[in-house]
Amino acid sequence: MINSQAVVLGIETSCDETAVGIVRGRNLLANVISSSVDEHARFGGVVPEIASRAHLEAMPGVIAQALVDAKLKISDIDAFAVTAGPGLIGALLVGTSSASGLALALGKPLYGVNHLSAHIAVDTLESDQKLQPTIALLVSGGHSSILQVNDLTNDVVTLGSTIDDAAGEAFDKIARILELSFPGGPAIDKAAQSGNPTAIDFPRGLSLNKDLAAHKYDFSFSGLKTSVARYLQASPKFIRADVAASFQEAVVDVLLTKAISAATETGIDRLVIAGGVAANSRLRELAEQRAAKAGIALRIPPMALCTDNGAMVAALGALAVQGGISPSGLGFGANSSSGIDRPIF
Repeated sequence: MINSQAVVLGIETSCDETAVGIVRGRNLLANVISSSVDEHARFGGVVPEIASRAHLEAMPGVIAQALVDAKLKISDIDAFAVTAGPGLIGALLVGTSSASGLALALGKPLYGVNHLSAHIAVDTLESDQKLQPTIALLVSGGHSSILQVNDLTNDVVTLGSTIDDAAGEAFDKIARILELSFPGGPAIDKAAQSGNPTAIDFPRGLSLNKDLAAHKYDFSFSGLKTSVARYLQASPKFIRADVAASFQEAVVDVLLTKAISAATETGIDRLVIAGGVAANSRLRELAEQRAAKAGIALRIPPMALCTDNGAMVAALGALAVQGGISPSGLGFGANSSSGIDRPIF
């Protein structure tokens, strides 16, 4: 099926959001999210069993609401897409089982898609820009990567990635140390608003000349976390806002330095920043400044489409339909550790 205006319903259940999006071509018709984050907050992180049960309970209602918002019936859907990996395996299975059942019952094509590629694909929604090679900075709770995207459905090259914690994970851990709420990204972003980002000179991991030979586009945030912890131990009268702002600045600085460098050195003058951390206000602000200075066209999805959502899954499914890519069929399996080299399962 090759249809530039196909109606695709996407299901996302890789972590703690039960999300369903519906698109027609590049037009977003519905995007409904039910989050179980409050159920995980008291544990300081996502509990897989709780997430899976929450997906089971929320799925029927989220699908129904998405159809209402899109003013469609389930029979109007031309194809289904679902996150098949990476993510929590129990959570993924809830989504893939739901999508497989719908596709089988309705006799419609089914696409298992990569969660990471989907974060980038959401940038195509409500846009008439021609798809072309771009550098992508993908930053989320579980992933921090610099990618060369030649074709989002079948040709994505990893230039660099984190060798320890992802940026979002570092935000969560430092927020816990600072006794801020979970998830840590929004909490630190809020606390940093009243802080001084230059108050404390925290390290920028893998940025020294001796590191760049082997880790030019890679990230490391473990040393930064240790530095923050040691600073707090040595400074009992620390200013929480200054620590949050200085930590955030260190993360944002190294992310953008390496992403801009990748764009400049590959000669690809386009940069897309995607993933949950792309909602960070300082990252968005500094990215605009540095991209403009380097002559790089910058794209960042709207705030509501940065964190996990069904629209991004539907968007990648729609690209697969438009590209004439064969459906995944009902036999594909969820893969909790799938790499971005496999955009469509």
